[in-house]
This record gives sequence, C-alpha cells and structure tokens, in this order.
Amino acid sequence: MAAPTAVNRQPWEFVVIEDCSTLDALAESLPYAKMAKQAPGAVLVCAVPERANQQRAEYAVLDASAACENLLLAADALDLGAVWTAVYPQADRQAIVRQILGVPGDVIPLALVPIGYPKTEEHPKDKFRPELIHRERWHNRERPLDLPPAEHS
Repeated sequence: MAAPTAVNRQPWEFVVIEDCSTLDALAESLPYAKMAKQAPGAVLVCAVPERANQQRAEYAVLDASAACENLLLAADALDLGAVWTAVYPQADRQAIVRQILGVPGDVIPLALVPIGYPKTEEHPKDKFRPELIHRERWHNRERPLDLPPAEHS
C-alpha cells in the first residue's frame, strides 16, 4: 500500500486467499494461474475506479499496478516466489474471478498473485537493454547509448 498513486487516492483493494478449494478453482479457471493450485496463498489485486483520481478506471489500473509490483518485490524480499497473473483486461477472466471471489461489478480484478515457496533458486535475469534508453530526445535504435554499468536502471 506504499505504492505511488495519483493524488494519493490509493484506489486499490486486496483479497487474500488461503482456502485450498478457492485456490484450486482459480487455478482451474484462469489459464496462466495453474501454479495457484500448489501455492499456500494468493492475493487478488483490485483497482477501484470510484476512488481513483477523477474516478477514472485508467488511473485506478495504473495505481493498482504499482501496488501489485510492490507486492511482488515484497514477496521476493521475503524469499518467497510470486507471479503476476493477469486478470484484467480480459472480460472472461474478470467474470470468472468475480464469480469465484464475489468481486463487485464496480471493482476491477487486476491480477491474481499466487505466493509460495520456490522449488528452485532463481537468479534475476539481466533484462537491461541500452537501446531502450533515450537521452534528451528519441534516438535511432540502431545506435544504442553507451552507458557505463553503474547507470543501469
């Protein structure tokens, strides 16, 4: 809940799920959440447009996405495994989650984050791509910036 948010509106809510039958139902119903079946728990991150800046769904989704990222970082800091499985913007996935978890129609189920204990030790992937960084203005991607390693984001 410490994520940045437009006008500090904090348009998010969370559903913590620990019941095995509920986790199983979500795993069976959501195409990319199969790991929820083995996870001891999961968190559904929701966006609440009514509480967002100007009551706009886009702002609620952006803000709740930042909160979801914080959840993933917090899980990693605790040596837990967690994965963002998208519910939004697919209408069929949202309907499934609404039905299983009772999420009201004016709330956007953004992502289901299964959380558990990793079976293997994973190391961060090096995803740094200097060709995606532009200084001052857009540059030709054929000529990536030559950045020293200390400036990696």
